[in-house]
Amino acid sequence: MAVAVVAGLTASVDAQDASDPVPDSLDGLAYVATRSQRAVIYHTNGDRLVARRVGELVDGFAALPGLPPSMPEGAHIVLAHSPAAFDEMTGGVVPEWRAGVAIPSWNVLVMPTGEGVRVVAGAGLRTLRHEWAHLGLAAYLGDLRIPRWFNEGYAQWASGGFDVAGSWRLRVLIARGRAPEMEDLTLRWPTDRQEARTAYLLAASAVTYVLEAGGEAGLATFLERWRTGRSFDDAFRDTFGVTLGQFEEDWKKHVRRRYGWLFVLSHSAVFWLLLALVLLFMVRGRQTRNREKMARLRAGELPDAPAWWDPDSTDPVGEES
Repeated sequence: MAVAVVAGLTASVDAQDASDPVPDSLDGLAYVATRSQRAVIYHTNGDRLVARRVGELVDGFAALPGLPPSMPEGAHIVLAHSPAAFDEMTGGVVPEWRAGVAIPSWNVLVMPTGEGVRVVAGAGLRTLRHEWAHLGLAAYLGDLRIPRWFNEGYAQWASGGFDVAGSWRLRVLIARGRAPEMEDLTLRWPTDRQEARTAYLLAASAVTYVLEAGGEAGLATFLERWRTGRSFDDAFRDTFGVTLGQFEEDWKKHVRRRYGWLFVLSHSAVFWLLLALVLLFMVRGRQTRNREKMARLRAGELPDAPAWWDPDSTDPVGEES
């Protein structure tokens, strides 16, 4: 979603032949394939130019953080021309507000083109990179189960980073004790749009905090240890020196410290409205004082034609007759 928060998802769908994951037609229209160096893009004839541009973009993507440059390999990108085609490809298991979906078991990502979404720019491009990150991470880790908060947080960070403008929401949620636990996000990712936006923000913030501590080299070490040792918890502790429980507490303290109430207020619409009203009253007060001062000055000035001045008289001023 944009918001800086990319509304990309991973999805689990019914099994299908992974070697040929895309049908010949979707929602009544034939689909053709355009190949680039790193992906095969499936699309209708009407989206041929878009497909070509998508191929150029993914070929030019920088390496994903902490992963070998080749990840993902042989990806399939489906440009769904209609909502019905999107649902047909994903099994209709994703919420209607989604902007893209990755299906790692097929090495497929699905992007809509018939809903006014610009796949090749802005939020659409960020979503493309987000879903690409899902495929890359899953390809590297193989059959390992990826905690949802880390999966989404990693994809958010890889597609543009943490939305600092929305960080004040985290401060409020944590201060009020309403932020979901990491384990809750792993077990159940929200389907409500606003709850999901909060979940994306939490996940992105947590992964950003990890990367600030260990950098991309630390991330690469962690992913390698996880892949070879097959334990997320052990690899996390061995790489970053804390358990997941300790990490979550440290992260919450970090959010409270970094995004304090002054930060919250400065990003609040109510704060800016009150500040605008204060400035307005200050300006109005100064204008009133200036008018009163000007009135006093004018009261002490000689008028242009004093009452005792007779412009037709030849008598000198002040001379008595």
